[in-house]
This record gives sequence, C-alpha cells and structure tokens, in this order.
Amino acid sequence: QVQLVESGGGSVQAGGSLRLACVASGFTYDSKTMAWFRQAPGKEREGVAAIRPGTSTSYADSVKGRFTISRDNAKKTVYLQMNSLKPEDTAMYYCAAEFIGVGDLLNARYTYWGQGTQVTVSS
Repeated sequence: QVQLVESGGGSVQAGGSLRLACVASGFTYDSKTMAWFRQAPGKEREGVAAIRPGTSTSYADSVKGRFTISRDNAKKTVYLQMNSLKPEDTAMYYCAAEFIGVGDLLNARYTYWGQGTQVTVSS
C-alpha cells in the first residue's frame, strides 16, 4: 500500500535548522510531484514547497531563501532543508505526493499524504 513516512521534526531555537525527510513506497515515485505542507494550530494547511519529477521547484513566499526542497529518486525520498527557522514556522509538517490539481503546486490537491512530523521553533 502507499506510504509516506516523514521524519526529522523536532524542537529548535529561532535561527536554527532542521532537515525533514519523507520516504515513499507503494507507488511510482519517480513520476510524481512531491510537496511539503504545514498546518499550525487553528490555521489552514498551507503549501510550503513542491518539486516536480524534473526537479523544478516552487516555494511559498514565506520560506523562499530559507527552505530548500530536494529529492533522491534512488532512495524514493524527498527532503526539506529548513534554515533560519522562525517561531512562525512552528507547525505539523506533512509530505504529499501526486499533484492532481491545476496550476499552483502549493494548493492541497494531492492524492497521498503522510502522517506528519512536528516542528517547534522557540524564540
């Protein structure tokens, strides 16, 4: 069955870094757009970054220049390197696969979702 398993979350101080990983299984990973979303308590889920099979990327304005999404097709893994973290980055981070929407890759039209990994940034 399809699985997306996230790891790498944790608690850091503002200015710190974390690297999230999402390991995929159960579907043809290489041909799928992959993305990271996040959801803070009381807020809507928002797209953070996405990467196409050809490795072109999209980022939310709030993370441009600080976060980097990448993928390793051999390992069926997508990464999110997060630098210069801010308290407002605190959220549950979700991995998503297979974009089924139109246009903006950061809207939440994805087929598969992971269970999430918590990121907490303290000031």
